[in-house]
Amino acid sequence: MKWNQAITDYKNYLKIERGLSTNSIENYCYDIKKLTSYLENHTISISPIEIDNNTIKDFIYSVSKTINPRSQARLISGLRNFFDYLIFEDYRETNPLDLIESPRIGRKLPDTLSIKDIDNLINAIDLSYQYNGVNLGERNRAIIETLYSCGLRVSELINLKISDLFFEEGFIKVTGKGDKQRFVPIGESTQKFINIWMSIRNHIDVQPESKDILFLNYKGKKLTRAMIFTVIKKLVAIVGLKKTVSPHTFRHSFATHLLENGADLRAIQMMLGHESITTTEIYMHVDRSHLSEVLNKYHPRK
Repeated sequence: MKWNQAITDYKNYLKIERGLSTNSIENYCYDIKKLTSYLENHTISISPIEIDNNTIKDFIYSVSKTINPRSQARLISGLRNFFDYLIFEDYRETNPLDLIESPRIGRKLPDTLSIKDIDNLINAIDLSYQYNGVNLGERNRAIIETLYSCGLRVSELINLKISDLFFEEGFIKVTGKGDKQRFVPIGESTQKFINIWMSIRNHIDVQPESKDILFLNYKGKKLTRAMIFTVIKKLVAIVGLKKTVSPHTFRHSFATHLLENGADLRAIQMMLGHESITTTEIYMHVDRSHLSEVLNKYHPRK
């Protein structure tokens, strides 16, 4: 079996058996392609069935000079999953990464914004901003409000459809990782800002493939992930915020603020679309001072 065939088969497995999205599949295969590039650059002719522990060790040692421990751990995990798949399909009997340990890394806590930070960013939006006759200021406000108030991933935001909006019921339908769908509550103020954008959107010449997409550019096409990052980056610069802010920062802030205000962890898990509660539990570590305040206020023997 050649590497190209093995990677293609693995992609099909991740798509059909695991139900992963295209982005997730590409991320899974990124490290495998790093390995194959290493083999080519070092003129090592060996198949995925034949490759051994020593070759893998040499590869990991080589890349460890240029990536941090967290990236090393992700790379080792990704390769281990790939070779587990080959064992599952009876191409191999052993995993060449079985005796390779991942570097020890601390648990990375997500960056968060305060409510004041979020208010400042939203207030910095120029609502009169237009491009080619399209008011993009109102669109940008609706985007930031939706990111924060619904805790969406950036991929979920740009793929949000008009047919996914159930405002009368107070929910939106979100398609997350692996095309798994969930219903997320949406507040009246966010609904209002989306409706304002919708009144503008109705006058845009929308491209056929984007007819049902909520957020569009001035050409009537679906937004890219990069565009959302750009909008946020400009707002951060205007406000002068000394934090690294990405679309995911609003999602983290959404979960943290809910927890701080007494929301149930299970409810937060469902709204975020986390498959495991352990993923959501990271927010329990974000603001220890808040948890101390809760203990002091409510515990009978404080």
